[in-house]
Amino acid sequence: MWNTTLCYIEREGQYLMLHRVKKENDINKDKWIGIGGKFEDKESPEECLVREVREETGLTLTDYTYRGLVTFVSDRWVTEYMHLFTARTAEDPTVVCDEGDLEWVDKDKVQDLPIWRGDKIFLDLLAREVPFFSLKLEYEGDTLVRAVLDGRELPV
Repeated sequence: MWNTTLCYIEREGQYLMLHRVKKENDINKDKWIGIGGKFEDKESPEECLVREVREETGLTLTDYTYRGLVTFVSDRWVTEYMHLFTARTAEDPTVVCDEGDLEWVDKDKVQDLPIWRGDKIFLDLLAREVPFFSLKLEYEGDTLVRAVLDGRELPV
């Protein structure tokens, strides 16, 4: 099992998105995602968040909110517990990310990008300002087969 963080950093109606095009054998290859990564030993979700954002963007987060826990279950990958955050900044990234290309994308255009089907569910929850939530997403291959929000089944 993995613990990871993912953050959607907002500025002027846009999210800073990472187009994952640089790593081989990447579960997110060619997808657009927020900023984040795997926990290191003894890290809290907040410590992992701040470190990963600094490593991937050069930004130092000071204004962020823990929004939810997303459990990913897959027939191909180990179970992942993703701690989901949003944050705000007025700055641009200061480093070149070695995992993909960083780009500011209008929030209302993000769902049109090549993203995971389950990401559309939690991006909608973020847009609707739903308070802290628990979302379980089950995949067979790249296909979302089940979604459960706060213990209640969702249509997929």
